[in-house]
Amino acid sequence: MMHGTWQHACSINADRCLSNAETPVSYCVEGAAHEEFRSDSIWDIFTHSGMMPDKSTADVAADGYYKYKEDVKLMADVGLEAYRFSISWSRLIFVETGEVNPKGVEYYNNLIDELLKHGIQVHVMLYQLDLPQRLEDKYQGWLSTKIIDDFTVYADVCFREFGDRVKYWTTMAEPNILSMASYDQGSWPPSHCSNPFGIINCTIGNSTIEPYIVMHNLLLAHASVYNLYRTRYYEVQKGIVGINVYTFGLRPFSDSASDKKAVHRFRDFFIGWNGVDVRGYFLWSFIDLFEFLGGYETTFGLFWVDFDSEEKTRRPKLSAHWYSNFIRNRSTNSMLAMPNEKYQAEQ
Repeated sequence: MMHGTWQHACSINADRCLSNAETPVSYCVEGAAHEEFRSDSIWDIFTHSGMMPDKSTADVAADGYYKYKEDVKLMADVGLEAYRFSISWSRLIFVETGEVNPKGVEYYNNLIDELLKHGIQVHVMLYQLDLPQRLEDKYQGWLSTKIIDDFTVYADVCFREFGDRVKYWTTMAEPNILSMASYDQGSWPPSHCSNPFGIINCTIGNSTIEPYIVMHNLLLAHASVYNLYRTRYYEVQKGIVGINVYTFGLRPFSDSASDKKAVHRFRDFFIGWNGVDVRGYFLWSFIDLFEFLGGYETTFGLFWVDFDSEEKTRRPKLSAHWYSNFIRNRSTNSMLAMPNEKYQAEQ
């Protein structure tokens, strides 16, 4: 049966306790921002307005749109069992007409098939922060209940086009963080906030009301998509639909009752789904990419990417070798190289 929620940890198989999977965001890794009929997302407008600390954009990013075969080969060399990626709503659907972009379908079909050809289980995130700008302009995006129907139509396209091969779906990433960063602090697009809560000088928004409206609409959209899959697709596709929730690890400052109560209250507020069946973990991230918080200033990939080169060359870091050994041998005791000896590790 389908599960309603999950976190960064995610179910792979009932009898496995480690999944070995990585998660890049479509906007942060694909590039090809203005190619093959992709329209702008709110992040395109945000970055081109100079809002990132390093003034960067993800117009090219790691060039994953054109280098997906090379990247999947690297995943196989590392020994990944599963891989999660997000789909770009702006690439898949012409938002102004609702028609499907055949080039977007072709790209994601190719990526899915390439992963399966290498024996890598496919996990798909439907939405990871990159709302089509046209929906923001049309009715203020997640502030409007109109987005529930549009998000459900988008999900329907994904289930219909890819659900014969994709059995693990996440509706959205970190709605609790999205509502806070985008509508309370104003640090992410569409940059809504109000004094004294905003960390930037917002010109629009209400930090005491809007985060809750947005969170409510996000959860309604998740429920709508879950219900769509359950009623229209589950009987044939037999997949799982969940949601990704950002969590913080906290412990009481002391053994006092008040400190313990404070931690309990915090956990209820951020992860009120009161517990998750952890069977695997998605490491962030497989390759270096554009990061929402810092652009290219700080990267976390197993593979280093030369963003200054036209080829966007990939090279494994020491962590790639360590992780490959961890996957293959379930051991942290040695630093064995990946099977292909041509790889030279970056420090």
